[in-house]
Amino acid sequence: MNTYLFLVTMIQPVLLGKLIQYFESYDPDNMDALYEACGYAAGVSLSTLGLAALHHLYFYHVQRAGMKIRVAMCHMIYRKALCLNSTALGKTTTGQIVNLLSNDVNKFDEVTIFLHFLWVGPLQAAAVMVLLWYEIGPSCLAGMAVLVFLMPIQTLFGRLFSSFRGTTAALTDNRIRTMNEVVSGIRIIKMYAWEKPFAALVDEVRRKEISKIMKSSYLRGLNMASFFVASKIIVFITFTVYVLMGNRISASRVFVAVSLYGAVRLTVTLFFPNAIEKVSEALISIGRIKNFLVLEEVGSAQDLGLPVAEKKDCMVEIKDLICYWDKALDSPTLQNLSFTLRSEQLLAVIGPVGAGKSSLLSTILGELTPDKGVVKFKGELTYASQQPWIFPGTIRSNILFGKALHPQKYERVLRACALKRLLPDGDLEVIGDRGATLSGGQKARVSLARAVYQDADIYLLDDPLSAVDAEVGKHLFEQCICGLLRKKPRILVTHQLQYLKAADQILVLKEVSVCICPVQHMLEESRSEGSIGLHLYLKYFRAGANVLVLLALVFLNLLAHVSGFYATHEQLTYLERGKVLMYSPDVFVSFCTLFCLCVGLTGATIIFGFLRSLVFFNVLVNSAQTLHNRMFTAILRTPVRFFDVNPIGRILNRFSKDIGYLDSLLPWTFVDFIQVFLQILGVIIVAAAVIPWILIPVVPLLVVFLFLRRYFLQTSRDIKRLESTTRSPVFSHLSSSLQGLWTIRAFKAQQRFQQAFDAHQDLHSEAWFLFLTTSRWFALRLDGICSIFVTITTFGCLFLRDDLKAGAVGLALSYAVTLIGMFQWGVRQSAEVENMMTSVERVVEYTELESEAPWETDIRPPPDWPRHGFITFDQVNFSYYADSPPVLKNITAVFRSREKVGIVGRTGAGKSSLISALFRLAEPDGRISIDGVLTAEIGLHTLRQRISIIPQDPVLFTGTMRKNLDPFSQHTDEDLWNALGEVLQCGL
Repeated sequence: MNTYLFLVTMIQPVLLGKLIQYFESYDPDNMDALYEACGYAAGVSLSTLGLAALHHLYFYHVQRAGMKIRVAMCHMIYRKALCLNSTALGKTTTGQIVNLLSNDVNKFDEVTIFLHFLWVGPLQAAAVMVLLWYEIGPSCLAGMAVLVFLMPIQTLFGRLFSSFRGTTAALTDNRIRTMNEVVSGIRIIKMYAWEKPFAALVDEVRRKEISKIMKSSYLRGLNMASFFVASKIIVFITFTVYVLMGNRISASRVFVAVSLYGAVRLTVTLFFPNAIEKVSEALISIGRIKNFLVLEEVGSAQDLGLPVAEKKDCMVEIKDLICYWDKALDSPTLQNLSFTLRSEQLLAVIGPVGAGKSSLLSTILGELTPDKGVVKFKGELTYASQQPWIFPGTIRSNILFGKALHPQKYERVLRACALKRLLPDGDLEVIGDRGATLSGGQKARVSLARAVYQDADIYLLDDPLSAVDAEVGKHLFEQCICGLLRKKPRILVTHQLQYLKAADQILVLKEVSVCICPVQHMLEESRSEGSIGLHLYLKYFRAGANVLVLLALVFLNLLAHVSGFYATHEQLTYLERGKVLMYSPDVFVSFCTLFCLCVGLTGATIIFGFLRSLVFFNVLVNSAQTLHNRMFTAILRTPVRFFDVNPIGRILNRFSKDIGYLDSLLPWTFVDFIQVFLQILGVIIVAAAVIPWILIPVVPLLVVFLFLRRYFLQTSRDIKRLESTTRSPVFSHLSSSLQGLWTIRAFKAQQRFQQAFDAHQDLHSEAWFLFLTTSRWFALRLDGICSIFVTITTFGCLFLRDDLKAGAVGLALSYAVTLIGMFQWGVRQSAEVENMMTSVERVVEYTELESEAPWETDIRPPPDWPRHGFITFDQVNFSYYADSPPVLKNITAVFRSREKVGIVGRTGAGKSSLISALFRLAEPDGRISIDGVLTAEIGLHTLRQRISIIPQDPVLFTGTMRKNLDPFSQHTDEDLWNALGEVLQCGL
């Protein structure tokens, strides 16, 4: 198909030249010449129609192929993520995987569009040179020399793009990883008042990232400017050499040469460098994806399992087990461990923190590969993790976990796991990402119920009783672990020593020694509607520059195009008046004057063209930087409730995909639209100045175009919003899957989660494909109307042949043919700008989030506050969001200085909410004071920096132990070792 496009592109200028030759040797009585000219006119019209049809058919197929490759790569990346072992997970991050799915795979959409131009470009350049040699002889070499000079420069640009892409991708990985950790640990960050240090951390990473993006944008600006000025330089040099060689210029030669140069210029100075750029970027992305796909995978627990004939034969056997999480450490995680667990037996595993209790379960699950020894089991495993994993959905969907609902069995599980009266809406209550609306004890019970409902053969329970109160813990142990599960082999990791008497065996782990003791029995994402308002464009531009810079940018754009078209107009007017440019003494002065004028105007076009592109890209990339910073600041300032109702994937979608559009695609599209729009305006003005009647078809054409654009945008804008909205569940599902990776593998739910990911991706692909096809629908109709315009203009010239000169015909037809691609591209780019502005809209939406109370206020407590720690609650009511029932009602309490106060209550009674009210994670009603200072009257940072907390859900950030203890290097090594010693972690 690309070959047909190439042939039609080459034939059209030749037909155009033959038609102009008819007007050069016009004879009213020569009917044979008229019939022949009509044939050439029909050829120009048909080639235009064929070009329009083939062009959009080609782009439809290559974009569809790119989409298929992207979808397949996303499937492979997610499938690989489900198989990563612990070592591999240490070499990658959620941020990197999100970046692979959001930015790297998109390179396949882009590279397929331009890939074929790597061979079409040189081939077309060679074909054009042959045709030009036939038309103007050796003078064509001067113009081709400019193209040949541009090609290696653009190849160099491609290599630089590749270099910048690799560096930028790594920095983007780092930024998204940090963002993922910020969103995941936002409660800790807020309670420790770490917003400013984390903002500085993200700002530093973003500053490095935007530095590389700016350099890439400058290269894009140079590429686009070279495309804009190349035609002026090529035509000027070619015909200067042609005249200096003593040749006479004719209209047919001029316009055939201009048309051929125009065809090859589009390929060589736009499509060919874009192909190099996109291939270079795609190769970097392929390398990054390859590095991820070759990471180590976990061994299947099925490999350790043995066939089981009956449920009574279920067992676990371990002999002389030695395991290492990291062989670089001197001591193994588990050493010389042996035991046998049979059906109906309970093995209790106890020991201090870090002794290897969870590592034992990981080994049985296949997550930790044994270095030596034997691990065998008979039966199907299931697992309840130490940190309960809850995915977005209802409580029922979390418990069933893909199994069919059997009401009687389900009721038994709910009773055994103390879930009968969990929430107002029961098990159909929708819970947020990471179970944000549940307490720690509620999450533990849901996680345990999920394992029990699976009705597996062997149960691995990693301390499920630690997060519940004593009464609920006793219920779970008696009714669930020793009740419903009494016939199963069970391994229970616990610190609750009161339950050991019910165990059949006790495994005591202490550092690397082992003692086995037998026991004697006694919430949908919203999206905007309607058109993109002018205020959004103003916000976008004002984010990048002040008014003076924007006015200077407008002035530069006008200067670049006015100088270019003025040069073209002067030359064509001179030709139209019938003057013959020839290097001879008679016209030497006139020639020198024209030459100097052309040199000056061409030079001004080059200077203003390059300046315009560079300043434009600078402004738009600065806009992306500013909006990113504002969005991140708003995210840090918004109340915690926002993170409870918005999944991580939805937030990361803004910081990855939408910011990715603002960083690269939107600036390029915007600059291209402005450049094409001004070129269209200049073409129409110049053409109308020479042939006023050309405005007759242009006016209705413009009306039809604007109608089509409005009609198209009503659909495409909402499709683009839908595409952005359906993209969020893909990232949310990925993030949730990585959090519950061990649980998913323990339940052998990889295939079901893969199918769910594919379903999310299919939904997004439907929206994307709809956007792709509507864009082609729009472009095909625009080019079809333009083809009609070319046909009318071509045959109109023949109809008015008595009143037209060859130069005027050449101008009218060459500009009409130029408009066919340029007009539709300009209208499409204007629509594409508005579609991409939906990403700006989504980012701006997050810059205007509700903000919590100020971090600092004019009321400041004494420097040594709180000196005594005297805390009072006076009729405090607390709810997490407006219009929700209060979690705490009329709480009045006094906590005196130096008192150790224990707060007890059933799971979900409001113990953690009391802390949330004290830290003002949501604003309480009533009065809370510390040493006489009302907490509501001081800044949040003033409050939160003076009190500390050990959270219920621990959060660790990627990096070293030192970074987690002291993220911002505010303490000495001695302080850190003392802190470690106090919590008995010196052996780490």
